[in-house]
Amino acid sequence: MCGIVAAVAARNIVPVLIEGLTRLEYRGYDSAGLALLNPTLTRLRSVGRVAELAAQAAGQTAHHGIAHTRWATHGVPSERNAHPHVSAGLAVVHNGIIENYVELKQELLAAGYVFNSDTDTEVIAHLIQHTLQSAPDLFAAVRLATARLTGAYAIAVLREWDDSIVVARHGAPLLLGLGQGENGGNYAASDAAALLQVTRRMIYLEDGDVAELRRDAIRIVAADGTAAHVPADRPVHESTLSADDVELGEYRHYMQKEIFEQPQALAATLEMIGGAQTLSPNLFGVAAPEMLGGVRSVLILACGTSYHAGLVARYWIEQLAGIPCSVEIASEYRYRVSVPNSEQLVVAISQSGETADTLASVKHARALGMGRTLAICNVPESAIVRECALRFLTRAGPEIGVASTKAFTTQLAALFLLAVTLAKQAGRLSAGQEAEQLVALRHLPVAVQKVLALEPEIKAWAARFAAKQHALFLGRGHHYPIALEGALKLKEISYIHAEGYPAGELKHGPLALVDKDMPVISIAPNDALLEKLKSNLKEVAARGGELYVFADADSAVDAEDGVHVLRLPEHYGLLSPVLHVVPLQLLSYHVALVKGTDVDKPRNLAKSVTVE
Repeated sequence: MCGIVAAVAARNIVPVLIEGLTRLEYRGYDSAGLALLNPTLTRLRSVGRVAELAAQAAGQTAHHGIAHTRWATHGVPSERNAHPHVSAGLAVVHNGIIENYVELKQELLAAGYVFNSDTDTEVIAHLIQHTLQSAPDLFAAVRLATARLTGAYAIAVLREWDDSIVVARHGAPLLLGLGQGENGGNYAASDAAALLQVTRRMIYLEDGDVAELRRDAIRIVAADGTAAHVPADRPVHESTLSADDVELGEYRHYMQKEIFEQPQALAATLEMIGGAQTLSPNLFGVAAPEMLGGVRSVLILACGTSYHAGLVARYWIEQLAGIPCSVEIASEYRYRVSVPNSEQLVVAISQSGETADTLASVKHARALGMGRTLAICNVPESAIVRECALRFLTRAGPEIGVASTKAFTTQLAALFLLAVTLAKQAGRLSAGQEAEQLVALRHLPVAVQKVLALEPEIKAWAARFAAKQHALFLGRGHHYPIALEGALKLKEISYIHAEGYPAGELKHGPLALVDKDMPVISIAPNDALLEKLKSNLKEVAARGGELYVFADADSAVDAEDGVHVLRLPEHYGLLSPVLHVVPLQLLSYHVALVKGTDVDKPRNLAKSVTVE
């Protein structure tokens, strides 16, 4: 949530800041702003899209600047609450939440400082300004001031007549970009995508780091006050992203692009097993053979779509490996009394790797003595990846649309690999079964590509949903979490209220809602629960409900009045959830198109939830 870009260079950095903010729009925001030095301070802020800020900044020139997209946490979206916040020629942008801002604000008010916003961030600006009265320079003032902050923050600070920008982070993502070529310079941002325009050389800051950026140099001091050397302590990473990865190309929206990138994303995620004759636990890290060998149960921690991926994995892990598996919403897990188990594998799932609740829940599990931790994530240098002992990178590439699509299906692929690996470690997988699962995984990208060809039929269905206010999604077994995910996608981007239910629960409440105005979407694979599901569908039809059924080619579900059936090309056994979620993604996308909503930036939502 929120986005930061900072730049100091010989070039005019205003276009760099604006382009960087544009690249960060996917994170979610309600206002934007920037501060420039010329050498005095110029501040521009706007409510709404980055394009409005860009119009204000037209013609501006500067070599030092910081910029921000804000997601409201303290104070309503407004220009007065938009970042940067200033204090006597000093400007700050901030991502995170300062938990002790009330106490600090009272102290600063008593010292004579005047507050002009409702934010917690303005406290940081005044606190650094106040600290400058006794600190030798801006770098020292930021170090001293941030030591007094409680909560999460990534900040960038500049002040008039100073030739540096100082940045710091604790609990919120921030990285440095090292300039290249004759224009050189140095940069900072919340996300590598914001800096691809100027550099591919990145340094990922650690918690507690404070860094000073100058045109031709950087210095980093770690939380303990010691110098963090580059590359010994903070290595320089060459980003594998390209500008094309974050371009729309031929697509109308990023969500559409990312739905159609799923075959490639799955192929990339599964590349390491492409020629393998057998699965190795080393897929999850060099320590995996020992750690996974002693696992007696699994705990999955995640939020949102990643939580639904974990729910599917529970079926796989218990069926294949015979190991008990529980799935917890990360924001709930760390606030309840739980029973720690040192033999339990803790799996954290996150697209960004910076999801605040998931990261905090992993730290909580480790504090309880649960050291067997595995991150399943799409971002190599993210906080969750660094926090966990083991890792599996999904290689989905940048996912810009707020509604997750390719991140979800690649998470499922990774979790299936984990389930099969645990089964092998537990001695429950024969060589023939292992070979069979490897074949199924390798064919997955082709199978998904066939499902994408159903888009024209799904588009025709979408037109019927535009006037609906509610929808019900039904699934059974390991397709019940897919019903939950389908409902989440529809509500996220079309704003139609939707709920996912196990089909067997219809008679326990949801059936009371069924009428001609309540579309019921059902997932009907040809599995052991198909006959049970067909009985549930009859209950809906008998009460005048209109059914939309996603069936396998050989599922004996027939279309009739009030029952619309779309058949997927093939049944895919245990991996069927990966295929069945794709048409639900397409349905949600096309319903949103009909309704005219903002597909990639749905109201009130952010892509990367880096605060509680």
